[in-house]
Amino acid sequence: MDDHPAMLVGIEQWYADAPEPVRVVAGGATSKTAWLPPGDTADVVVFDLQLAGQAAPALGELRRLVDAGRNVIVYTMRDDEQTALTCLDLGAVTFLTKTEGADHLVSATLAAARDRPYTPPALAGALSANTNSDRPKLSTREEEVLVEWFQSESRDLVAERLGLSPKTVTTYLDRVRLKYANAGRPARSKAALVARAIQDGLISVDDL
Repeated sequence: MDDHPAMLVGIEQWYADAPEPVRVVAGGATSKTAWLPPGDTADVVVFDLQLAGQAAPALGELRRLVDAGRNVIVYTMRDDEQTALTCLDLGAVTFLTKTEGADHLVSATLAAARDRPYTPPALAGALSANTNSDRPKLSTREEEVLVEWFQSESRDLVAERLGLSPKTVTTYLDRVRLKYANAGRPARSKAALVARAIQDGLISVDDL
């Protein structure tokens, strides 16, 4: 979703030319694109925060999409740390600036479709610059499950690697989310948990 027609055409071409092509099912200048057929079938929503007719960033619409279970990549000209972190807190899969170009957008889209984290340079910079953190106390096992989940495509795979049941993996992840929420640093999405883990030194961007 972008209100610049040239940008929509350009993104579609980037996806078509990618080594692993991505099919664009719909594109448009408003959030209706994601809610109406065929946009409602998309695996990933690429979302510009600054849409036509809106003076403020469309954070409410981002929250609405995430609450509906959509995988949303924020792709915007805004490059400030607070906006990036707010988008992750709201549940965006990742945050990219439009200056980061085709390769990062394609990689982020494929990662989002596979439930994998992706941290482009601008977001990595925002995470490393954010020092206002209150690190919750995680158990060794919680940290182990969390880091393994970042590097896996599913909780079932985490369970297999660590010799746990999928239900136990989910329990550990729920505990981690609760601890972060209680510390005033909510992490509703996998990307937000990645952000918290990077901020707290549990994992580095290079490990993802």
